[in-house]
Amino acid sequence: MPGVDKVAVSLTHEQALVEYDPSIARPEQLLQTLKDIGYTISDPRKLRAYEEEERDLVHEARRFVLAVVLTVATIPIIADPTVGWIGFLPALVCLSLGAFVFFVLRSTGLWAAVGAAAGLAVMALSLLYLNLAGHLTSVAPWLAGALALVLVFGVGQHILRMAFQALRRGILNQHVLLEIGAFAGIAGGIIGLLLDRPDYPTAAFFSVSVMVGTYHIFSEWLSLIVKTRSSQAVKRLLDLRPATARVVRDGQELEVPIEEVKIGDHVRIRPGERIPTDGVVVSGYSGVDQSLVTGESLPVERREGDPVIGGSINGSGTLLVKTTAVGEGSFLQHVIRHVEDARALKPGILHLVDRVLRIYTPTVLIVAALAVVGWLIGSWLSTGHADVERAVFAGLSVLVMGYPCAVGISAPLSIVRGAGQAAERGVLMRTGEAFQGFRLVEKIVLDKTGTLTEGRPTVREIEALAGQEHELLAVAAAAETRSEHPLAQALVKAAFERSITPPDVEAFEAFPGRGVIARIGDAEVIVGSPRFMSERNVALGTLEEKTGALEAAGRTVIAVAKEGRLLGIVAVGDTVRPDAASAVATLCKAGLSTVLVTGDNERAARRIGREVGIDDVHAGVLPQDKAAIVRRLQADARVAMVGDGINDAPALMQADIGIAMGGGTDIALESADIIILSNRLSALSEARDISSRSYRKMVQNVVLAFMFNGGGIPLAATGLIHPIWAMVAMAVSVTAIFINSLWGNPRLFFEAIGSVGRPIAAALPQGA
Repeated sequence: MPGVDKVAVSLTHEQALVEYDPSIARPEQLLQTLKDIGYTISDPRKLRAYEEEERDLVHEARRFVLAVVLTVATIPIIADPTVGWIGFLPALVCLSLGAFVFFVLRSTGLWAAVGAAAGLAVMALSLLYLNLAGHLTSVAPWLAGALALVLVFGVGQHILRMAFQALRRGILNQHVLLEIGAFAGIAGGIIGLLLDRPDYPTAAFFSVSVMVGTYHIFSEWLSLIVKTRSSQAVKRLLDLRPATARVVRDGQELEVPIEEVKIGDHVRIRPGERIPTDGVVVSGYSGVDQSLVTGESLPVERREGDPVIGGSINGSGTLLVKTTAVGEGSFLQHVIRHVEDARALKPGILHLVDRVLRIYTPTVLIVAALAVVGWLIGSWLSTGHADVERAVFAGLSVLVMGYPCAVGISAPLSIVRGAGQAAERGVLMRTGEAFQGFRLVEKIVLDKTGTLTEGRPTVREIEALAGQEHELLAVAAAAETRSEHPLAQALVKAAFERSITPPDVEAFEAFPGRGVIARIGDAEVIVGSPRFMSERNVALGTLEEKTGALEAAGRTVIAVAKEGRLLGIVAVGDTVRPDAASAVATLCKAGLSTVLVTGDNERAARRIGREVGIDDVHAGVLPQDKAAIVRRLQADARVAMVGDGINDAPALMQADIGIAMGGGTDIALESADIIILSNRLSALSEARDISSRSYRKMVQNVVLAFMFNGGGIPLAATGLIHPIWAMVAMAVSVTAIFINSLWGNPRLFFEAIGSVGRPIAAALPQGA
């Protein structure tokens, strides 16, 4: 449509991302167009209730049970002397799968029990009939035809509806191919009824329609489980939030629903309670367990001024927390929104699969038609009469063998599994490109403050000229009050700890990476790095030697001047993350080159570099220059950038893969492809391993799919394969892809199946 710039679609998650020019296209016009061509529109940010998703899963399971019963009912029909035991095997397989489902879906109650009893009863009748084959030959084709009609137009009517909508849009997808195969089977059966030849496998043709439809419903059910569970693994984070909060208003403590809590409210959290909202500690001290939110195993100390995340568990102390974010602005909602918004973005191999599928279905249809025509003409030329039975067999076998379910699910399934594995480790891969691209990264650039260090610097030393420490901290805190940089917050915190009230600031100008200039009353105040002071013609004088000594000790030095006169310097220090050195060593062992980029001074940067094991250090780098360094490194390698601050956003956007620490600023999180929720640097290597494994599984699945389909179609076109065996081969291909995707950790899949219809709380994840 005019004004639409980009459309990215994830069929696995039933989501689309549409980028458009609002001056040309109107959103209501786009939505109406989508509705007109048959799509159902819903807002992905309005999360579906768990109960609704569970109802869909149970409904799909019941549909599968019905289809299994119909398939098993075809056993005494296709167990004809002309076919023998050919049809018994797939029916037995379907019954086994059905029995497994019945045992797992115990909570579906009476309905499943009735279905199981019916299936077993039909199985018993089938075994009885195998000893009496041939007695019902005259009515068997009509019974098979009735079963085929019930499945295609009854149980599987939703597939027929989707195929019709696809044809309306001029799209030949797997639903269209399935229905063509089902109708071809019905057509072959009708031809048998019209010819009324005793040697024509009329019932077998009808039965193929039943079996193909059953396996498609089974595949849909499995895909729905994987899709729903992968989505719920992240959505369940919302369950970590309590239903009520204890709010302190007008000196009274009131228990109110969480929806009524407002920004600025003071919430009291008692020992052992779950923190209801994001906020900042106003009073109290406690250890907070954030493991269910960020994956951090050890409790984190929280005191006045420290942030807390909704969903965390308070330890032994009582906290009074001022609410800073509710609803859409909360941390948990941000996590879910990142996942939901990015699902439509796909890695390159999925685009390749999409392009192949565009020509795949027409190709299969053409091959099937050629097989029919070839057998009709060939048999007529060689024997003098057309072999209609063999021709229909060949065409139907091609359609069944060419069913593209294996191709369609091959890549998305591996991505869905990878996303679940990453989420369990506190890693959010926001874009499909992250799955494919992170494994190819050769160089990784790390910011210092908040990435390699804890990001909570504190004032360690103050050197004030002429004993002006009080004035030094007062004007420094006043100038830095409006800044979000951790170093600025350290100055403000130091002033308040000494009961110093900063004066009012009348004007403020920030120079990112260097310092700030503020006007307090009639005086101009400069706060920034020693280099920034020299640029402003402020001499360090007697403190120059002290500055060098502090920087050599790894401190970050901030100089403060008023009206062009130096008041003194403040030394700020940060703590290196406990896992920084081991994480860098693991990355180097994996063959990655590590680079440290920081706006801090050379000496402090070198010291941190030596401590964590990074030799390539770039210090005194301005925000815009970080992106330039990344661009320069990209000349000969793929580069990942790891950061957490506003000043890292340009570099995160520039890098092939941007990685933000979960405790970072909003703009950093929005700029990144991967978010490390747990704030563990060791998660970097874990995320890269997941990227490699997911891509490897993706390639394996695609190769398996095309091996089955690419090799099976020509074989089916020879007419030497019975359509039922073609159905078995197709079933084997899809099953092989599911097994390969879950290889090494099948427990997750069986737990997902086992949780269908059961209380959600029983399936809560142990980590993010």
